[in-house]
Amino acid sequence: MTENREAGPAQDTSDPELPDQSGPAPRRGAVPGGRGMGQLAAGEFSLAASIGGVRGLVESTAPGLVFVVVFVATRELMPALISSVAVAVVATIARLVSRTPVTQALGGLLGVAIGAIWAWRTGEAQDYFRWGLYVNAAFVVGVTASILARWPVVGVIVSSLFGKGFEWRADRALLRRYSLASWLWVGAFAARLAVQVPLYLNAEAGWLGTARLVMGLPLWALVLWITWLLVNPRAGAAAQADPPAPQTTR
Repeated sequence: MTENREAGPAQDTSDPELPDQSGPAPRRGAVPGGRGMGQLAAGEFSLAASIGGVRGLVESTAPGLVFVVVFVATRELMPALISSVAVAVVATIARLVSRTPVTQALGGLLGVAIGAIWAWRTGEAQDYFRWGLYVNAAFVVGVTASILARWPVVGVIVSSLFGKGFEWRADRALLRRYSLASWLWVGAFAARLAVQVPLYLNAEAGWLGTARLVMGLPLWALVLWITWLLVNPRAGAAAQADPPAPQTTR
């Protein structure tokens, strides 16, 4: 998508607001698709998988939610910061103990740590969320640049997921479709900024945290679903894959 983590392009390009984009490689002959952006290659879109499952949802939202609740309840910055960092640390330790991939938890911990340090240094609660604003601004610029360069980021990601090349760049229809999907991503990141920057400037930490929660995974899941409808060939062909069974007459 933050909280200190909402949602953007590929996991390793690291929007710390996004759920874990990693997933197991598809088996030979199986319909590809994993968690997060891996759903763009899925034969059937899964809302749960797009947000990283229940665990991904908790890891993505709990630190920011705890920060907002504690700060609003106490109006004290340090208890809110300590509580938020503690939640992110526990999530990382739980990943290590269960020997599951820690990429998402570590990314979340890094984002929380950056926000906590900023807020601690300035003494302003809204600075806990400043890093996420920078991340969204960077994605607006980066994704827009990819479209203008005729390398729309959605097309690059989809090609990688399906293990194909970039011949689609010579296909005007596909290039247009991938560009449209990429503009959708730009719109989502820009919408976050349009709502959250005024709240940040007005020092509305509670409302800013709430906006980031609402515009984090829920918005990103919607964006991924619409992207899937636009770019996945199975999205439109699934209904036609199996011909209707012939009717029998008595």
